[in-house]
Amino acid sequence: MEELEHSLFLVDLFNKVFSKPLAFLLGSIGIEVHNPEHLIPDHVVMSLIVMCFLILFFGISSRKLKVIPSKFQSVLELIIQFFENLLVDIVGEEGKKYLPLVGTVGLFILFSNILGLAPGFMSPTSKLNVTVGCALVVFVYYHWQGIKSQGLFKYLKHFTGPIPLIAPLLLPIEVISHFSRPLSLSIRLFGNIFAEELLIVIIASIIPFILPLPFMAVAIFTAIIQAFVFVLLSCIYIGGAVAHGEEP
Repeated sequence: MEELEHSLFLVDLFNKVFSKPLAFLLGSIGIEVHNPEHLIPDHVVMSLIVMCFLILFFGISSRKLKVIPSKFQSVLELIIQFFENLLVDIVGEEGKKYLPLVGTVGLFILFSNILGLAPGFMSPTSKLNVTVGCALVVFVYYHWQGIKSQGLFKYLKHFTGPIPLIAPLLLPIEVISHFSRPLSLSIRLFGNIFAEELLIVIIASIIPFILPLPFMAVAIFTAIIQAFVFVLLSCIYIGGAVAHGEEP
């Protein structure tokens, strides 16, 4: 499958600069590199581009905050407020403290989804490795927050239910349910973004420039929806994990 994919200029450039030093470092610790010319995969380079862009963009933007916000600052505040409102609606007022992770994951996925529409780039989320990584971050995070909110034993008791007699039945169901969540999150996101990217590439190979435009417009809508679904489900999982810890 990798052989069928076109080479990206930025990926080739990145590999020319960093592949040999990285291959040398890996070789020094006993890890053999079979293809040092293309050591760093496309999705890793694209993910780094998205991360650097978000860090620089929001880092620079946060230095120019004003009491009376400009139009640009108002847009940024609306983005933050959107995530906050979603967390408050699902988790409660305490949900605001989960904003850093939810906002970061949501913005990373959104910009990753859209990146593939730019010439010379690809969507990192069209690779299963990236979507699985995002899903596992959410998976570990909401369990960690559940343990912090309730304590380890009380949180584990949640998996067995309130009735001891049916605990042997509920436990495997709950375990399977929780482990299916990262699988569902990752495959849903990967499948949608991969399919739309593949469709646009095929259409563009038939009639470039004009025919792909409607599909690219739909792809922008799909990118936003998929990012929203991922964030929404993440908030629901966090809310379910910490709900009992917030009860009086």
